[in-house]
Amino acid sequence: MNWRGPIDRRLGLLRSLLIYRAIPWRSAQLRRFYRRFVPPGGLAFDIGAHVGNRVSAFRALGARVVAVEPQPDFVRLLQRRFGGDPQVTVLAGALGRARGEAQLLASARTPTVSTLSADFVQRAGASASFRGVQWAPGPVVAVDTLDALIARHGRPDFVKIDVETYELEVLMGLSEPLPALSFEFLPALPEIAIGCIDRLEALAAAGGQRYRYAVSLGERLRLMQPEGVPAATIRAWLQTLPVDAPSGDVHAWWAAG
Repeated sequence: MNWRGPIDRRLGLLRSLLIYRAIPWRSAQLRRFYRRFVPPGGLAFDIGAHVGNRVSAFRALGARVVAVEPQPDFVRLLQRRFGGDPQVTVLAGALGRARGEAQLLASARTPTVSTLSADFVQRAGASASFRGVQWAPGPVVAVDTLDALIARHGRPDFVKIDVETYELEVLMGLSEPLPALSFEFLPALPEIAIGCIDRLEALAAAGGQRYRYAVSLGERLRLMQPEGVPAATIRAWLQTLPVDAPSGDVHAWWAAG
């Protein structure tokens, strides 16, 4: 499949818009959900911004936003949508453990699962959840690091990372604990999420902080553990998931006291 085929790309763009922007009440749900993480006047990073529904929610909460997106079609969409807002910075590219370049593995009709991770394509791509999804070599994109973004834009209050099992690579490019983050997990690859937790725990220990963790499933926008639990509890929960369980996000924030 040629990922650049105009029909496939348009269908993929339309599919993403329908998933993330066609539900009338979703914007209000996003604002309610992220209010605990994104303070008015704060700074949020959206890594894997896609169509920008989180960017819009963070702005509605009064935050400045840096949005990073590797897919050219979605970069153009974000620039059209937020280009007139001086409080939003849209960056074309990806994040990883070191600065450089990498080839995007693109799924034209299902662009939500485009990735820099060849391991994801080989392993999760072979599971029933991804049956029918096809990937092909996409563009070579610039790769930066979270540390470099922080040096240029400031320390964020919240970082959302949704990069199809490249989350650990993103966190390996971070050298300091941050107040709050979220990263996607896939039950078929629990070791990626566990590695992310281990990385956050190491950063927290070095910085004299402690994290609490909670999980939200899919797009339900509800924390299963609203008060947060220790890292060990989430690690154990991830290890018990069947491979066909719903995916979701792990949220981490500094514990009080």
